[in-house]
Amino acid sequence: MNTRKMIIMTMFVAIAVAGSIFVSFPAGIARAYPIQHAVNVIAAVTLGPIPAVIIAFLTGLVRVLTGTGSLLAFPGGMIGALLAGVLYKKYKKVWTAGVGELIGTGFIASLFAVPYAKILMGTTVSAFFFFPPFLVSSASGMALGILLAARLKRAGVLNHINPLSD
Repeated sequence: MNTRKMIIMTMFVAIAVAGSIFVSFPAGIARAYPIQHAVNVIAAVTLGPIPAVIIAFLTGLVRVLTGTGSLLAFPGGMIGALLAGVLYKKYKKVWTAGVGELIGTGFIASLFAVPYAKILMGTTVSAFFFFPPFLVSSASGMALGILLAARLKRAGVLNHINPLSD
């Protein structure tokens, strides 16, 4: 991994962490943090699936260690980032990265969070307890991420960030 890519990944982590402090809104029983999901989409498009997952993991880690996030930031961010990156890599369309984020976080991660929360957080909830807040958070972030990634792509910025990005 080259230095340039690591610096860009670090900047994405900083944007996601800072964004979670300043941009959030109530989503049922939880809070929605759309900047993390927007960063997932942009990172998937610019850097690919593995760097996007690393960014989501590091963002979750910083948020948990600073007390600004919960352990649910890990499955919520990482699964969406992975699916966003995989779908973008396969189809080369920005909107497919957004769909990957929505499905990965809004559906898969919300179901994965049930046993995860039971094992690591000691809570027992029904299968669809996390579905509404995860879906609202990922859908709002997905829309922002698609908009920003499409603009970056159209402006040719992606070629400067990652020359191999199509």
